[in-house]
Amino acid sequence: MPGPAPKPAALRQRRNKTSTNTTLRTDTRVVMPDLPERPEGWLALTEQWWRDLWSSPMAPEYHSSDVHGLLIVAALRDSFWRDPSKELAGELRLQHREFGLTPLSRRQLQWEIERAEDAQERGKQRRQRQTPAEGGVDPRQALHVVQ
Repeated sequence: MPGPAPKPAALRQRRNKTSTNTTLRTDTRVVMPDLPERPEGWLALTEQWWRDLWSSPMAPEYHSSDVHGLLIVAALRDSFWRDPSKELAGELRLQHREFGLTPLSRRQLQWEIERAEDAQERGKQRRQRQTPAEGGVDPRQALHVVQ
């Protein structure tokens, strides 16, 4: 007795593909929005974080509407550095996760930072380690093609 008929091909395809899967490029330039003026000014730590954020590989993924939320994160960071508390640290942790600012949140968003330069550098170092010291005999020279 035969089993049920197979499903149509359109129904067998996976439907749970993520739309956020992307490789973040390290050479992309994004225009950094200015931090708004504040009566007490911004701490140097906050300004440095803002510059780092907009020069990071995640910056091209942010939409103009995300800037408002990132400004809130900047204000939270500034407040945290002025008067650290567990409550601010917890809120910062949550906000960082929302914007893909932690390794785990980038993993959940399936954002992978391009690592081509790192891979090339590691390969170069590995090849240099495998090359015999000057004056030594390279055992690979004993290999020859057998026909």
